[in-house]
Amino acid sequence: MSMIKRRVLYEEVAEIIARMIYSSELEPGQWIDEMQLCADLGISRTPLREALKVLASDGLVELITRRGAYVKTISPDELDELFPIVALLEGFCAQLAAENITSEELVKLKHIHSNLERHAAAKDIVLYYEENILFHDALKDISQNSRLQRLTLDLSRVIRLARQQQLKLGARLQQSLQEHRDILSAIEAKDGESANQAMSLHIDNQYAALKNQLVGADKNEMD
Repeated sequence: MSMIKRRVLYEEVAEIIARMIYSSELEPGQWIDEMQLCADLGISRTPLREALKVLASDGLVELITRRGAYVKTISPDELDELFPIVALLEGFCAQLAAENITSEELVKLKHIHSNLERHAAAKDIVLYYEENILFHDALKDISQNSRLQRLTLDLSRVIRLARQQQLKLGARLQQSLQEHRDILSAIEAKDGESANQAMSLHIDNQYAALKNQLVGADKNEMD
């Protein structure tokens, strides 16, 4: 009989804080009020500080001596380094998914996509983004390449800090939805090359939207 692995408290706390970051409840650059979090979560400082160390190692939090913990802010230079790598890896994930997907997996992927359609129609960016994560994670699972899954997971933790922000830009939500339609269509056709190209374009468009947002923010600060 297999043993059930029990999660320690700081891991649960780290997951809660990560969700707060991904949902923009904690914004990039924001100072994390440890005392308030302890009160809100009903925990002591010890598991919170262990959780913050985990989040720092994942690239979500920055720990500054004598100043505390801050939500990580991704710089334009970091975007320049990360997004081309993510486009390559996730494009390959989509290609493998198209080549390996089963009928049952396709049904599940279509269900996730239907939720994307519903949340986009409601203009609910938070729920759309949560479903978007499920869509991308499903493709990683379907790819059947465990090493590729680990590589993309490590990068996606950091990329998620920026990805949701680009959905708030004008028509980007509908563009993202159409890109997901194209990815799904290629996977349903079992066209690995087209799936790779569609996913790479999707990531490249995210990158361009974020770069434009950051350039605009910097210009406003200068003005």
